[in-house]
Amino acid sequence: MSSRIITLTSSDKVAFYVDEAVAFESQTIKDVIGDGCEDKGTLLPNVTSEVLSKVIEYCKKHAEARKLEERSGVDEELKAWDADFVKVDPGPLFDLIMGEKECKTVKSIYKLSDHLTLLDKLYIAAFHRESMAANYLNIKGLLDLTCQTVADQIKGKTPEEIRRTFCIKRHFTPEEEEEVRRENQWAFE
Repeated sequence: MSSRIITLTSSDKVAFYVDEAVAFESQTIKDVIGDGCEDKGTLLPNVTSEVLSKVIEYCKKHAEARKLEERSGVDEELKAWDADFVKVDPGPLFDLIMGEKECKTVKSIYKLSDHLTLLDKLYIAAFHRESMAANYLNIKGLLDLTCQTVADQIKGKTPEEIRRTFCIKRHFTPEEEEEVRRENQWAFE
């Protein structure tokens, strides 16, 4: 018995046709389809086609792995595949993590790094907000994987090294930064 094909449409109006089991890796898509809202396909306004193709790649692999769970070695193979999947530049990694208008997930990442200032955290939160996906689509495994990867990239680095790693530009002059520090002194204690 074959499962139903679901149409997912990216923010840039590219349609992807995926197996229902693959689409249902996303709790958001599962909820939309469960509510009967997918008559003409499921529009994902916060996910570009480039990012959606990577998300679908991840979901296909994990849906296939669920079917093969009884086979020994599948878990180790999947861990190795996941490790390769997240070997990307920081930009695409952030794209996979968050929804276009959401930053709360990345905030949890830099709680892991005590040496970041409030300004550094704000820079990271503002970085690459255009069409990030795992949080918006509610794909817990992908969100956990990408957040852990970013946390590992941040760990042990100085704020300046983090800025270089993630191509974060200073948006404030030294005077403006000092003013923000004075106004939010509690955050720097």
